[in-house]
Amino acid sequence: MHQGTHTWTAQQRVRYGMPIAESLPPEIAAAERIVLVTTRSLSNSALVEDAARIIGAKLAGRFAAMRAHSPVEDVVALAALLRETRCDLIVALGGGSVIDGTKAACLAAWRGIADVPALKAAQAKRGHEPEGWLGAMPSPRFVAIPTTLSAAEFAPYAGVTDLVEGRKFRLLDAWMVPVSVLLDPAATLATPAELFLSSGIRAVDHAAERWCARSAQPFSDAVSLKAMELLAEGLRAAHRAPDDLAARALCQQGAWLSIMGGWSGVPVGASHGIGYILGGARGVPHGFTSCVMLPAVMQWNEAVNGARQADVARVFGGASGHAALRAFIGGLGLPNTLGAVGIAADDIPDLAARWLGDAPIATNPRPVTGAADIEAILRLAL
Repeated sequence: MHQGTHTWTAQQRVRYGMPIAESLPPEIAAAERIVLVTTRSLSNSALVEDAARIIGAKLAGRFAAMRAHSPVEDVVALAALLRETRCDLIVALGGGSVIDGTKAACLAAWRGIADVPALKAAQAKRGHEPEGWLGAMPSPRFVAIPTTLSAAEFAPYAGVTDLVEGRKFRLLDAWMVPVSVLLDPAATLATPAELFLSSGIRAVDHAAERWCARSAQPFSDAVSLKAMELLAEGLRAAHRAPDDLAARALCQQGAWLSIMGGWSGVPVGASHGIGYILGGARGVPHGFTSCVMLPAVMQWNEAVNGARQADVARVFGGASGHAALRAFIGGLGLPNTLGAVGIAADDIPDLAARWLGDAPIATNPRPVTGAADIEAILRLAL
């Protein structure tokens, strides 16, 4: 008999399959002062200008300086803008870095955090669950319009980066999840193909690691398996025909489902954990860390969860889970080795030594006992 606790987040709505011209107006109707957050690469795009026009006279400020991996300095700068504008709603338009950075800035605004040391002091231990979200709702909250498939918009935690130390850390609050998510497949058209597809592999990573986790749960199994099936179909179709909105919508649905299993308490593992190390220390984009590490971690774990990996092989088409994933990722034109993302064998000892003994590496199905095991996994990715 299964036992556990399923946690629901403080997210009220997901509007999907419709253009932002239709989905955004009802989300901002009650707001008075709105800040629009994006990145430099999108700041002058038609999509951002469309959002600004929809917001209209309620637009109190713009922030287009959020860099990859949500650096702590950018988060503190955005929090300062939220205070200065006295905004009551944020619209975050972009990928995982924009959305995580907005979550972290909201937390900083709620807690009166005004500098980098205070933000770092607020970090949460990995593996901890968000506390309940009863009581008065904090302000400001935000609406997310994702342009990639990282699924950050469905999680009540944020990964931010200390560029000086070369480490990522996590902030956690049940209210940090966006109040609503707008999944418009057309909003992903301006995203470079490599970024869109690799962020889709990030979503595959969310689902595959939970499907193969030590502690399966019915809810997590259902959404994780369906997520892999949708992503396998959608990513192949979007690669063949980049303007296929139906394929992109499938990918968005798969990304949405890919992260839901976590609310049943089912953890991810070493692919995510080593990915955090590669991102923080070497700036490897999250999507690429999953492209490289997920097959290697599956190969290392095969001895303890081979039966589960057989389902991964079936979905992605291959003799084994790791072989199927490597071929699928390579077939999308994405890197699937460390060398392809600029990491050599000589770099492995330093990277492995950066693990602090915490989750999600600590929740890997095959126990990781120290740096030597991480080195072994990394060598499978060469």
